[in-house]
Amino acid sequence: MARTGDSSGGDTKRPARRDSGAFAFARRWGVLVAIIAIMALGFSLGWQRYFTLSTLIRHEEALQAFIAEHRIEAVLLYAGGYAGLVALSFPGASLLTVAAGFLLGWLVGGAATVIAATLGALTLFLAVRTSLGESLRHRAGPFLSQLSAGFREDAVSYLLFLRLTPVFPFWLVNVAPALFHVGVRPYVLTTFFGIIPGTFAYAFFGAGLGSVIDAQKAANPGCAVAGTCHVDLSAVLTPELIGALAALGAVSLIPLALKAWRRRSASGRT
Repeated sequence: MARTGDSSGGDTKRPARRDSGAFAFARRWGVLVAIIAIMALGFSLGWQRYFTLSTLIRHEEALQAFIAEHRIEAVLLYAGGYAGLVALSFPGASLLTVAAGFLLGWLVGGAATVIAATLGALTLFLAVRTSLGESLRHRAGPFLSQLSAGFREDAVSYLLFLRLTPVFPFWLVNVAPALFHVGVRPYVLTTFFGIIPGTFAYAFFGAGLGSVIDAQKAANPGCAVAGTCHVDLSAVLTPELIGALAALGAVSLIPLALKAWRRRSASGRT
């Protein structure tokens, strides 16, 4: 009887350990796996085909009518969709920012985009840090550990530079800090403030898009239905804007330069 009791007691403990292990795996990897799965599904179904200016122009009247009747709901739907798009690292964010400026106005559209992009980036950041970042921390060698520590020490300057300079892919800047174990607070603050200039540049462009679309329709009647109306989004990133954002990025590196200069001066005196 004693053996039977021991055996049954052991049997009741084993499933608990398996459940605990499954829960830990889901907590660590679940969000990242879900993001990758939804991203793969989206690409396989061709969701990217809907993120075009032709689609926006084709459905402009219906979108404007919905926004006129349900403005708050429209802003919330846009913000939720944009946050999801950023979390999935799905292409089309720039176009949506232009669309927000066009449909909601540059101020509301730009503000909603900044908030939504920050939330979406935070979701991806936490998913990567919990899964890949944790694994990398345990397996990191001396060089990677030293690099990670240096990045964390000056995280605000580095992240502001990466956010302000329109050279690095947005998804990459969302993921890299997670691998370097950057804290949540500096990540959120630098993301929020760092994307404001570029976001409002696109929103301003979108606010003036109506006249461009009207010109396209006048020059090419029926282009909205046919999906052949073309607007060059590259017009947003003019050389002047790129120069201004690069200058802002350089300003964000001033604290690093001052820190290096002080260290050099201190070592010279000793």
